[in-house]
Amino acid sequence: MSNPSAANLEIEIKVRITDRATFAARLPELGFHLQTPETMERNMLFDTVDNSLRERKELLRIRRYGKEWLLTHKAEDPNLSGSLHKTRIETETKVDDGESLAGIFQRLGFAPVFTYEKYRTEWTDGKGHIVVDVTPIGDFAELEGDSTWIDETAA
Repeated sequence: MSNPSAANLEIEIKVRITDRATFAARLPELGFHLQTPETMERNMLFDTVDNSLRERKELLRIRRYGKEWLLTHKAEDPNLSGSLHKTRIETETKVDDGESLAGIFQRLGFAPVFTYEKYRTEWTDGKGHIVVDVTPIGDFAELEGDSTWIDETAA
């Protein structure tokens, strides 16, 4: 994000990768350069006891990515439902201390409902963004950018 505290429209697709090494080796051939080497990421998702955020299809997350903490809120844009791409309004900002923020959330009535870890590598071609995630349930690529770029890159 260009402005770390601004709301943006996130447009993406996620695909399972069966051969991560081959996939990553092709990216420089396609004009991508490494933006962030493989980095550990830990995510904590928060919700109310009645899961009101989930019911509204919203996400509230504190992420530790390497040494950096990020607070993210995602919400569906009702005007964009039915798209082939996952499209959400995303507001994200850096925070100094994610653990303290988690404590504040809990005192406000939010509880950690899901925690997960993965390794992430980030690539860019200057127009869009590809991340490669290594998770306990498999390896995935996420293509994020405008719809046309996603479709052309995926092809």
